[in-house]
Amino acid sequence: MEILRSVAEIRQWSRAGRCKGRVIGLTPTMGALHAGHASLIRAARESCGLVAVSIFVNPTQFGPNEDYERYPRSFEADCVLAESEGADVVFAPAVEEIYPVGAATYIEVEGLSGRLDGASRPGHFRGVATVVATLLNATEADRAFFGQKDAAQVAVLRRMVADLRLSTEIVVCPIVREPDGLALSSRNVYLSPTERLQALALSRAIRQVEALVSSGERRANALIEAARQIIATEIGARVDYIELVSWATLEPVEIAAPGSIFAVATWIGATRLIDNIVIE
Repeated sequence: MEILRSVAEIRQWSRAGRCKGRVIGLTPTMGALHAGHASLIRAARESCGLVAVSIFVNPTQFGPNEDYERYPRSFEADCVLAESEGADVVFAPAVEEIYPVGAATYIEVEGLSGRLDGASRPGHFRGVATVVATLLNATEADRAFFGQKDAAQVAVLRRMVADLRLSTEIVVCPIVREPDGLALSSRNVYLSPTERLQALALSRAIRQVEALVSSGERRANALIEAARQIIATEIGARVDYIELVSWATLEPVEIAAPGSIFAVATWIGATRLIDNIVIE
């Protein structure tokens, strides 16, 4: 497995593969890889001839009081995992490679960027859209693989790809969970043992909503209240949002129907965690 550092190198690698008729897959990450990322790399491996994994902690998607400096970084271990799951290259650029001195261009997906996570993290999705567009441009990937856990991010990126007429297909893979139900996240390492138990309130809430929908309850207010009551049982949990929204627009809907998502964001101590369920 190669480790490439420059846009020129990854683009040359991609074009060489395409000349041989290979489909190029990309798994964009910020490192601190876990089993959830591994599932994305495997999905790319299964459907693409060549697979690149990007590892780049993107400064523009962090707010001024967020965890950019302390975000977990484990580059060597990440490379081992990526290679074991079938990655052909790791693209690990420096910040100045993605954002050259004097760079003044950003991508803003209006409307969607201010909803769900974007409402509580102003500028977050501008940073996400900008870096993903840069990565897609650099790798010229045919398919890019993302996890359902970041459902709001997926909605923003789908809109960006459609609006800019990009040729990359956005592939969404299921949430990977711990045996006890906690959705895997690189930020789970921040949790103390007590907070780790409190964090299970998110998955309990999601399972309760799933059960209610399966039994025929479709009213947004009833689903939201059921989830809120479960999360309220944990003293250390503080709700950011609990919403039923259209996955395409991230706007609230009153009835759970196919194409909507039930999404939760909750602070557990100083750690913000997210979870969701797609309404089938």
